[in-house]
Amino acid sequence: MADVEEYNVSTGAINKRSFTQSELDLIEASKPTAEQKWVEIRSQRDMLLRECDWWATSDRTLTDEQKTYRQNLRDIPSQSDVDNITWPSKPSA
Repeated sequence: MADVEEYNVSTGAINKRSFTQSELDLIEASKPTAEQKWVEIRSQRDMLLRECDWWATSDRTLTDEQKTYRQNLRDIPSQSDVDNITWPSKPSA
């Protein structure tokens, strides 16, 4: 089992102990699910798309780099590893 250091604020003492199995179970149960992670990733992706929506206004022409960036953002949900998302680099405006 993993060790934890507990700091006693009254005495300043540091005690080391191992997590109990029930504590480890609680830690595991509190981790976000893949579905919850995807919700957060999509939210981040949507924010990044909104930040560059002005590139696509009728009086502007998107560069190839801008088009690729926006397409790569839209393609993020097709990535398979929720814990290892490859985010595209934002080109200049």
